[in-house]
Amino acid sequence: MHGPPEDALRAQAQALGEQLRAGHHTLVTAESCTGGWIAKVMTDIAGSSEWFDCGMVAYSYEAKQALLGVRPQTLDEHGAVSRETAIEMVSGALANSGASIAVAVTGIAGPGGGTVDKPVGTVWIAWKRRGRYPRAEIFHFDGDRDQVRRRTVEAALRELEGLLG
Repeated sequence: MHGPPEDALRAQAQALGEQLRAGHHTLVTAESCTGGWIAKVMTDIAGSSEWFDCGMVAYSYEAKQALLGVRPQTLDEHGAVSRETAIEMVSGALANSGASIAVAVTGIAGPGGGTVDKPVGTVWIAWKRRGRYPRAEIFHFDGDRDQVRRRTVEAALRELEGLLG
């Protein structure tokens, strides 16, 4: 299995956009391993300017700190691919945008970069609604770089739908 096809991601994004619009919400994304793919899928939908605020792609430690307010101590102690970093990314995305809902992803898409503790396919995703506590979940996706990234996008969107429901 290669992960969800483009038309499935598009349908998922369309449904999420309708939920955002109906609830008068706006979305911000903070992405590392997906490189802006969540923002792309969401803004592929006509009319997305009604409910999509902005997206930030922060690959380096420096970008995570500057754009999203991730603390250097967090990165030093836990690494970029961690629950702590994902939570600081999602919180920083909300703090640095006008959005009401945020999603953040950080992971190891491969083919290199994995370790025994954090193998390729390890991804942390965090979600937060303004005024509420963030939630983060770890995923372990199989497959090549494209498959890991595609599955990350799908999981991020699926849980956003749940957050709105």
